[in-house]
Amino acid sequence: MSNIMNKYKKIDTSDIEFLKSIVDEDRIHIGQENIHHDYSRDELAGIERYPDVLMHPVNAEEISKILKYANEKLIPVTTRGQGTGLVGGAVPLCGGIMISTEKMNKILEIDEENLTVTVEPGVLLMELTAFVESNDLFYPPDPGEKSASIGGNISTNAGGMRAVKYGVTRDYVRGMEFVLPDGEIMNFGGKIVKNSSGYSLKDFVVGSEGTLGVVSKLILKLLPKPKYKLSLLIPFKDLTSAIKTVPEVIKSKNIPTAIEFMQGNVILAAEEFLGKKFPDNSSDAYLLLQFDGNSKDEIEAAYEKVAEICLNCGALDVLISDTDERHDSIWSARGAFLEAIKASTTQMDECDVVVPRNRVADFIIYTNELQKEFDLRISSFGHAGDGNLHVYILRDEMDEETWNKKAACVFEKMYGKAFEMGGAVSGEHGVGFAKLPYLEEEFGEAGMKLFRGIKLAFDPNEIMNPGKIGSNFRVKLYS
Repeated sequence: MSNIMNKYKKIDTSDIEFLKSIVDEDRIHIGQENIHHDYSRDELAGIERYPDVLMHPVNAEEISKILKYANEKLIPVTTRGQGTGLVGGAVPLCGGIMISTEKMNKILEIDEENLTVTVEPGVLLMELTAFVESNDLFYPPDPGEKSASIGGNISTNAGGMRAVKYGVTRDYVRGMEFVLPDGEIMNFGGKIVKNSSGYSLKDFVVGSEGTLGVVSKLILKLLPKPKYKLSLLIPFKDLTSAIKTVPEVIKSKNIPTAIEFMQGNVILAAEEFLGKKFPDNSSDAYLLLQFDGNSKDEIEAAYEKVAEICLNCGALDVLISDTDERHDSIWSARGAFLEAIKASTTQMDECDVVVPRNRVADFIIYTNELQKEFDLRISSFGHAGDGNLHVYILRDEMDEETWNKKAACVFEKMYGKAFEMGGAVSGEHGVGFAKLPYLEEEFGEAGMKLFRGIKLAFDPNEIMNPGKIGSNFRVKLYS
């Protein structure tokens, strides 16, 4: 760690005086004693590091001045949105400057002719969703954490429950204003629908987790808002039967907007957490399907066919939620699963793995075997329609040494199994600090060399979020 820290300049009084000249006094905080604990961490337990200086810029020009100075002085910079990440991606491993985008939270323009909305990166997903839907438009990406910022969604290429039909965040980024580490302000893409002009620089940025520069403005693609929606809650006798039904649904060409799987114990945890009942909690496993469209006939034809397939595959029942109240009740419970699991244990860690859709059942069966082998609780739910699984190992009353040892073994086995199945290390939560070893396992030295080359092309002095994707070194951090 000491050799790595020697790469960067330690912030001194002259640096602080210059940084104070960039932003108003109430938008800069200096020293650990003046920085709230939240800014030292994200949702990954046990990984903390404070920045030396926390800054809240309000425009690209202020970001440009911060980065230009940091680049010249070799001061590390970490960008942070709402801190809802799960892999340590926004933790400032090497201290330095943290740029918070919280105050860059304006919705700047809605363009109904080009079907775009222009926003600053600090706008929350739930704010964007409510705004565009009030204009009868639709932003399809639907990650579970609605209080995340749009900039954070961009940084991890967040997916969410509607990805099976509509795709992921990357598919809805038309353009961006982007500040390079040397302070130059660039514009990548725009309101245009097609662009074959060389490398797609905006696509390098999406999913880069703040390692290439800072996004200061975004132009996002919208769709007309579907007029009708309907959900099916489908109980099965066990999770294997439920998940093995998903490929049959996909093959039917009646593609739902979302296909989620959940276990009965997770539903019970959500009921306790929310203090209200789920429509059904009597089975060990469920599929939750959503349909949307512009005509009731279209939706009914699709869900009737899918319901028939599910019953033929062993479903115990098909519960229809055809009112907004019932629909919202089910999906609000689904949105609480992560917090409910967290509340049920002393500590948890997540495997956000993605496998081919036809291997989801095999992977979940494997996690059940690991649960017995290592004598620890494993809970799971996820996006069965796109193969993205959220598997949580739970510490409960284990001592720290036992927990660390078992967790390391279980993760190594789960990611190894995912790679064996043709899967990948992350479906939507990014790599951050926690998953770098598995990223290296997935891509090998040749792949990591390409990552490092892209990083250096944007950030030759490696000031942006060091110790993460593309870094030429690994930071050892102990909580």
